[in-house]
Amino acid sequence: MSTDSPSAGAPVPGRIKVAVLFGGRSSEHAVSCVTAAGVLGAIDKDKYDVVAIGIAKNGQWVLAGTEIADWSLTSGAMPEVSPAGRSVSLSHLGGGHQLVISESSRVPEELGGVDVVFPLLHGPWGEDGTIQGLLELSDTRYVGAGVAASAIGMDKHFMKVVFEAAGLAVGPYVAVSDRAWSVDPESVRAKVAALGFPVFVKPARGGSSMGISKVDGPDGLDSAIAEARKYDLKLVIEAGITGREIEVAVLEGRGSDRPRVSLPGEISVVDGTHQFYDFDAKYVQGTAVNLSCPAEMPAVDISRVRDLAAVAFDAVGAEGLSRVDFFYTPSGELIINEINTMPGFTPSSMYPQMWAASGLPYPQLIDELLQLALSRKIGLR
Repeated sequence: MSTDSPSAGAPVPGRIKVAVLFGGRSSEHAVSCVTAAGVLGAIDKDKYDVVAIGIAKNGQWVLAGTEIADWSLTSGAMPEVSPAGRSVSLSHLGGGHQLVISESSRVPEELGGVDVVFPLLHGPWGEDGTIQGLLELSDTRYVGAGVAASAIGMDKHFMKVVFEAAGLAVGPYVAVSDRAWSVDPESVRAKVAALGFPVFVKPARGGSSMGISKVDGPDGLDSAIAEARKYDLKLVIEAGITGREIEVAVLEGRGSDRPRVSLPGEISVVDGTHQFYDFDAKYVQGTAVNLSCPAEMPAVDISRVRDLAAVAFDAVGAEGLSRVDFFYTPSGELIINEINTMPGFTPSSMYPQMWAASGLPYPQLIDELLQLALSRKIGLR
């Protein structure tokens, strides 16, 4: 992808300067690029002056092009931010937030101030509190959860601990550290067997269903663990739960208002080739996926799942946006699966679709998130 052509010109008077940050070092690099394509295509250019900043897989920040086609995902190609000869950094100088371009043997060049950053990053080194910490250190306002909430929301183990403390129902699971698997794998196998099969083996700090395997018996456990460990040396292994998967989109309330919660949605993969809602089903074009919103549930359970989603949002201290996923059992029990503090955000992603079905279209959702970030206090809050 072309990433060495400046996309940041002189600020336009009256417009808010937004840096859209995407790519990153995680295995979800391509997903982040696709998310950025959606936002770049829908953001109000009359209201916002947009600069696209890509993070290459080696960690370099570069000015990125704003052509939506460059960052779209197809079955034949994964978009990727390429390293470039010039690097971009965010400098906190004189009380402002300046974008600075650096190049070997040249004087750094300032590109103007930034009012707010929209960090469309998924996975470690972006969604886990690291980028959020960098932005906090520079007193830069940004969209989404802060350092602690991002870190908790990224780690499926600590997330479950927080949910249990908040009184939410959590399914049986085993957390597996690198040391536990290296030193005493038999103990891990015994704990997993006690859960009962099938189980789902997951990287603890991953997303987009990468590295996740469904295991139907003991013989498949070790290979599933090896696959998950390609993405993270810490794992969470969850007991399979019989039930429908219900998702809820949450948006931070204005001022002291409680979180706003969408109607619940339900995903169904209808091409028959996927055991669960995996990466291809989520992102690769041509897979038949349906979203029903509102999900077919009794009114009392719709109200209940929305209330529980708000509890989950507050439990981790989330800000901006989150998607909260539940299992809805045949007996009517709602078991929380996870919270995603930076869910997929393309126009066809479930989070924006649920808000659209609830009366808040995609462009207005982007605007609302940016306005929430701009109204946020700097520092501890």
